[in-house]
Amino acid sequence: MGETAQARVAVVVPSLNPTDRLTDTVDGLLQAGFSQIVLVNDGSRPEAGPFFEAAASRPRITLLGHEVNRGKGAAMKTAFSWLLEHCPDCAGVVTVDGDGQHHPEDAMACAQKMLEEHRLILGCRDFSLPDVPPRSRMGNRITRAVFRIFCGLAISDTQTGLRAIPMEYLSRLTTVAGERYEYETNMLLALKDLDIPWDEVKIRTIYLDENKESHFHTVRDSWRIYKLILARFFRYTLSALASAAADTGLFALLSALLAGLLAGTALTAAAAIGARVLSSLLNFTLNRRLVFRSGAPLGRALGRYYALALPLLLCQFLMTEGALRAARIGDRQTFLRTAVYAGVMVVLFVASYVIQRRWVFARKDRKEEST
Repeated sequence: MGETAQARVAVVVPSLNPTDRLTDTVDGLLQAGFSQIVLVNDGSRPEAGPFFEAAASRPRITLLGHEVNRGKGAAMKTAFSWLLEHCPDCAGVVTVDGDGQHHPEDAMACAQKMLEEHRLILGCRDFSLPDVPPRSRMGNRITRAVFRIFCGLAISDTQTGLRAIPMEYLSRLTTVAGERYEYETNMLLALKDLDIPWDEVKIRTIYLDENKESHFHTVRDSWRIYKLILARFFRYTLSALASAAADTGLFALLSALLAGLLAGTALTAAAAIGARVLSSLLNFTLNRRLVFRSGAPLGRALGRYYALALPLLLCQFLMTEGALRAARIGDRQTFLRTAVYAGVMVVLFVASYVIQRRWVFARKDRKEEST
């Protein structure tokens, strides 16, 4: 990357209670060729002041600060807002952790790819290496699976703080919710909704002293992150419950209205079909507008929704009957039959969610579009 391009990429370093590694990080970024670094003191303890002063004494360093700790997300937004106001001609921003876990050459590689492809670039580590702390390896595996299943994002490193962001997307990302570690997760979740293309760059996997300097609180911050990832699935569940309630109510209403015209099986069938048609339209509308917030064409999404519904009904019958026969559960074993039926329902419920997200209400993954 030439000198002109380097000069147009800023680095953002949020930091809380740093050690002397902060100065090493800043020096490494300057030596790598970055010419502007925005350092944010996120309400650190007074004894950390000398480390910020030492880092800020270097040329081309801007030091911003919070009087109290507001969180990593808030620190990043503070830096983003400052750059949007004072450096509108920047080509982009690279976010780097201040604890030495991101190598300056990797930060430059992410900046290079960002400039070449005009995409948001994620610096992704290899968690299969033996020196990765077990909690980080397991946490990434679980979060990767949850991201792929529930969000449709195939991200190799969901916890990476090394990200290169084109300036044209920076203002959109300042509107993303979150003040602490959940902001970085929200940023990933927003890529589709904000129509931001993205890609990955493989980077070094660096853990210093078993990652003891990390300010990530395992229980508290994990809860903040996972509740964001699973929020859409919770909305999907509420949509299903509302539709089921509507289906039951409509069945009772239609049964009463049609009782004078039909009887027996004909009455049951007419009431059930009418209730299912109306309740499915409610479910489709809720899923489209509130759950997946899809921009897919209405006609295409509606056609795919019903193309999915009918095979699922058949699968429910076949899977339930197959499980009952395989387990040799008899007709009079009501509890076991009900348990099998409920288990099949749960499996198909999750499967339906995944299919609706990836096919019925799909908005293309901008990474996949380029491949």
